Amino acid sequence: MQTVDEPRIVLVTGASQGVGADVVAQLDDTHSHVIAGDSDAAALIDDVAARFGRLDTLVLNASATRLDRAELREFAQRAVRLMPIGGHIVFVTSHQAHFYPHKAVPKGYAADAARMRAGETALYGMRSEFSRAGIRFTVVSGDAVDGGFAAAIVTAATTPNPSGVVYVGSAQYLMTA
Repeated sequence: MQTVDEPRIVLVTGASQGVGADVVAQLDDTHSHVIAGDSDAAALIDDVAARFGRLDTLVLNASATRLDRAELREFAQRAVRLMPIGGHIVFVTSHQAHFYPHKAVPKGYAADAARMRAGETALYGMRSEFSRAGIRFTVVSGDAVDGGFAAAIVTAATTPNPSGVVYVGSAQYLMTA
């Protein structure tokens, strides 16, 4: 259990570049110890367990979206075992994947959108497990080119009572067929 003076332990996947790297940089400015991970999911959780004994926040960014549904569920289950009541899982996705297949996606993006949507759906299917463990779950859906995407992810990860879904960026995509 985290005390008031202890830093929050945060694992961010897909953190070597882009939005993930921006999230890590911004979280470093908070009262957090940030682990940036891009490797094997099980190894990341084992490392956090060995080094800290707990995980307060898990930000599932790009690399986690490459996992299939079963791997993502296993990763989330392993993370939940390390999380105290009040822990938080944040799943990062694009608008295109979040609304897939109900909205058109750019040419060549359907397979990625389908995989990311499947991961999001798998985590939604775990909400009762999260709830029983006292873990909060938030989806951040956005446009990666929006300058505020990383900041919105950090806000979702550090807010005591976050919204279930946070939309970031232009509403233009949300209004298209």
